[in-house]
Amino acid sequence: MTTQRQHGQVKEITSLANPIIKDMKSLSLKKNRDREGVFMAEGLKLIIDALDLGWTIRTLLFSKAGLGNPLIEKTAARTKAAGGLIIEANQKVMESVTRRDNPQMVVGVFEQRWHDMSTFNAKGEDVYVALDRIRDPGNLGTIIRTADAVGAKGLILVGDTTDPYSLETVRATMGSIFALPLFKMSADEFLKWRTGFHGQIIGTHLKGSVDYRTIDYKKGPIILFMGNEQQGLPDNLADSCDQLARIPQAGRADSLNLAVATGVMLYEIRRHNLTLDPREARS
Repeated sequence: MTTQRQHGQVKEITSLANPIIKDMKSLSLKKNRDREGVFMAEGLKLIIDALDLGWTIRTLLFSKAGLGNPLIEKTAARTKAAGGLIIEANQKVMESVTRRDNPQMVVGVFEQRWHDMSTFNAKGEDVYVALDRIRDPGNLGTIIRTADAVGAKGLILVGDTTDPYSLETVRATMGSIFALPLFKMSADEFLKWRTGFHGQIIGTHLKGSVDYRTIDYKKGPIILFMGNEQQGLPDNLADSCDQLARIPQAGRADSLNLAVATGVMLYEIRRHNLTLDPREARS
């Protein structure tokens, strides 16, 4: 793939038929992202944050309109120092790559980063989120962003979950994709691994008999286990939970959006750790 590192080269590209641009556009498909082990992220702040957090950049694509911008030029210099490919492009190329009419001025291609469960080390009051077969990229991205906001330590993706490295999910994370470790495993692997986990696993379930506000969340570490948008947690995974919680509802709606429900749970779990004064914030 031409988006592989090419020793700090700088190219100007104006044609949509350029093979490098075709390669970047191909990353809209999961099979291509998986084959190359890369993904795209848009926006200068996201790319700077990723570089600050040590992520490996393969390609930096920026709009000609960004020429002379000191932050973009500094980011290009960091990309070059890392051996990445730097591309200066016109508006139509930027629109084609991002599939947007009003694209960001900077796009980066980064190496994916998955963590092995052997490195999982939950302790104290750590909180993780486990997600079973999540289908919607916006839901997944919003959950990653919310988990980051409350100070969760990572996410475990169970089963056939939508790709966290899709452009839609990455956009929805608003940069939090770079802040949290991602783990993945099958349902059977999770059930086997779960036997060695010394902490609480709390699932949400319509059959749950426990009001989510009554659980003692100070007995950590905690894994919050959320199920598929349509089906929730299947019985085998629900049975693996120490407690099944339910969020009370008073209106006509019979369920909450998955990302909203996850947010409600996470803020309750982390309530005793959160403060408006950052000097008092606890990990």
